[in-house]
Amino acid sequence: MGVYEELQARGLLAQLTDAEKIREMINNGRATFYIGFDPTADSLHVGHFMALCLMKRLQMAGNKPIALLGGGTGMVGDPSGRTDSRPMMTVEEIQHNCECFRQQMSRFIDFGEGEGKAITVNNADWLLDLNYVNLLREVGTCFTVNEMLAARCYKQRWEKGLTFFEFNYMIMQAYDFYMLYKNYGCQMQFGGDDQWSNMLAGRELIRRKLENADSEAMTITLLTNSEGKKMGKTAKGAVWLDPNKTSPFDFYQYWRNVGDQDVIKCMKLLTFLPIEEIESYEKKEGQELNAVKEVLAYNLTEMVHGEEEAKKAQDGARRLFAAGGADTEHLEAVMLDLASFRDGKVDLIGALVAAALVTNRSEGRRAIEQGGVLVDEEKVTDVHAVLDQEKLKNGGIVLRRGKKKFAKVAL
Repeated sequence: MGVYEELQARGLLAQLTDAEKIREMINNGRATFYIGFDPTADSLHVGHFMALCLMKRLQMAGNKPIALLGGGTGMVGDPSGRTDSRPMMTVEEIQHNCECFRQQMSRFIDFGEGEGKAITVNNADWLLDLNYVNLLREVGTCFTVNEMLAARCYKQRWEKGLTFFEFNYMIMQAYDFYMLYKNYGCQMQFGGDDQWSNMLAGRELIRRKLENADSEAMTITLLTNSEGKKMGKTAKGAVWLDPNKTSPFDFYQYWRNVGDQDVIKCMKLLTFLPIEEIESYEKKEGQELNAVKEVLAYNLTEMVHGEEEAKKAQDGARRLFAAGGADTEHLEAVMLDLASFRDGKVDLIGALVAAALVTNRSEGRRAIEQGGVLVDEEKVTDVHAVLDQEKLKNGGIVLRRGKKKFAKVAL
């Protein structure tokens, strides 16, 4: 099985152009491709994880990855898939975030000198020095407003308004591909399906600006998948790859508690386990499926945090559940702010919401009334219950909802 066929088998290909040329190039290790990462935070998150794994797979097959850091596009912010504008960041924040991304990417991708080694490129190198009038003359003439307004990536913004500032993002991303193609021989771009219009714009810009390019060089391919956007969100927010933002234990637990219907899909998209092994897990149910979830959680935690942390997380999780929640050594405390509670008292429902064991107060009330909430392993059925502040200050209190969901809270 070639790498192209493996990507198909794992469900990683959604939309693409020039399918046969794509297959031939990546199976023979002749592709130079890029994936863009806008530095909107100081850590990559699980939503980026699929892209990193995809880059690693293709590099292992001899293809050359370019990790494009959006030091320039990050100054604007991508409107794709959003109903509101992204907050603006300072130049210093963007530079810091780019450096954090570089360090984290090196755990997955082989950077360095030589054939097939990955490189990082920052689009600030060309975007920030562009003369606006020159850009309009060079790039603006290649697109009609009608084409841009029809793009899927802008449709979600009509009700709240799309600023002219953000409207330029498509041109900037198209220019990225043009520059990477011209300066680095990059023939392929990869991204989520919400980027499809932006990526097609890049392909079209190359076609219009470089009409004399040879046929192979014009094999511009777009491989997309929407699943990465769906991953990594919890009631607490994003699941980060930085251990200081999401501990290895919490990272392990996120994958250990993934929905039954998503286990096999996550294995195919994110792990490097053989397809045949993954398919052998597809008919597992009940306790056997829980064992499969452990395989998933361990593999991904080892990939991101290393073997030692993966073993500690797995052992801690097993002790926690074996002890019915009594062993809470590895639980990272959620710090509560007393000022956010009424009358200086920490009510149980508010603590459940803060610890992401429920999504809102109504769900918390129902969980308590149904007998599904324990405080330090004692069932509580009073919806007006408050937590002992002395215990919160001295080591914290362990909350449990149902059989699997634990959280430690402290002041």
